[in-house]
Amino acid sequence: MSDASLEQSLKLLREEAGMVCHSASSHVIIVFGASGDLAKKKIYPTLWWLFRDKLLPSNTHFIGYSRSNLTVDNLRSNAMPYLNAKDSESTQLDEFFKRNSYVQGSYDKPEDFIRLNKFIVDNFSACSNRLFYLATPPSQFISVATNLKAHCTAESDGLWNRLIVEKPFGKDLDSSEVLAKHLSSLFSEDQIYRIDHYLGKEMVQNVVVLRFANRVFSPLWNRDNIANVVVTFKENFGTEGRGGYFDEFGIIRDVMQNHLLQILCLIAMERPISMEANDIRDEKVKVLRCMRPLSLDDVVVGQYVADPENGKPGYLDDPTVPAGSITPTYAVAALYVDNERWQ
Repeated sequence: MSDASLEQSLKLLREEAGMVCHSASSHVIIVFGASGDLAKKKIYPTLWWLFRDKLLPSNTHFIGYSRSNLTVDNLRSNAMPYLNAKDSESTQLDEFFKRNSYVQGSYDKPEDFIRLNKFIVDNFSACSNRLFYLATPPSQFISVATNLKAHCTAESDGLWNRLIVEKPFGKDLDSSEVLAKHLSSLFSEDQIYRIDHYLGKEMVQNVVVLRFANRVFSPLWNRDNIANVVVTFKENFGTEGRGGYFDEFGIIRDVMQNHLLQILCLIAMERPISMEANDIRDEKVKVLRCMRPLSLDDVVVGQYVADPENGKPGYLDDPTVPAGSITPTYAVAALYVDNERWQ
């Protein structure tokens, strides 16, 4: 994209953001789980890029919240390797972190959420739109959402509250349904955002453009010209201290049933009526309904071991992984889409 095209796109995004956010005197983004891996690698870098490109209202502020005893300087040093900030942006980066605050608290004690609400009111304004980003362990979603609704939402007319929930959304069907029912009892559907951050990756977004805006590929995208599609996810590092979380979920729940399944749906779906989110979602659901139930004969799982050549430890060598764990860190599955295009 040329510099002129990029600037025009940013201008349109700024105008749209201004239309959405004009009603409040300030806007507060609260990141729960601010001490975690997701926050430092994904959320804070994204907030910085939005701030840098002037895609946030000028009166936007950020609050990190977690159980750890941290400061804003700690948040900054944790996120710095992932911000991709240039030397020429140092002044702007300083301004970004001046807009950051940190509140230490639990995820299940009402008094801590009352204290968080007081911090928002005292330091910013009671008339603040509030966006709550839940980057916490999934086991904390229900208690955090319950306490937010009871003690921490903006109540004045004309203000909005938003709740962003990252994957994994439950551990299985039953827990997912319990979580969905609980969140809908607290917040309306238009207040809840279930996020899969892989859908924001440029490569993933380009799949739709490649398929439906390309006269070469569009007529060839079918079983007659494509023998199979392989979606591969590779990482060159292990759990590295995240074994407590990973061992509970494993590789299938962690990346396959969310990130990779989303990519598969984009590759296999029919052309949506429009590029609106609901229309794209409808086509994804149609793909899922056409998939055969998965058989154990079509699945292989495994677990990585130590590599003596480069000294990298195995999964069971991570002190945060339970001894003798059989949780898979590797999986491959053959899926079949039984519809007119792919069967």
